[in-house]
Amino acid sequence: MLRPHPTFLHNLLETHAELRDLQAREDSADVRRRLEDVSYTLCVSTGTRTPEAALAAAKALLAGVTSQDDSLLAA
Repeated sequence: MLRPHPTFLHNLLETHAELRDLQAREDSADVRRRLEDVSYTLCVSTGTRTPEAALAAAKALLAGVTSQDDSLLAA
């Protein structure tokens, strides 16, 4: 299975957290759609089917990474 680049995962997790915070303040259709898009991308990137599983998998993948260099792309 292909692994997403750690920087890509980190950015997705940050965007997801920002959108969740924004949704708590402003629950608009645009924010919900953007959050769904990021959640879907996380699911596809981690090979999971639910946003909860995707978040856990992304965090686990990042926890196993000691550096964010391109050497992981060869793995």
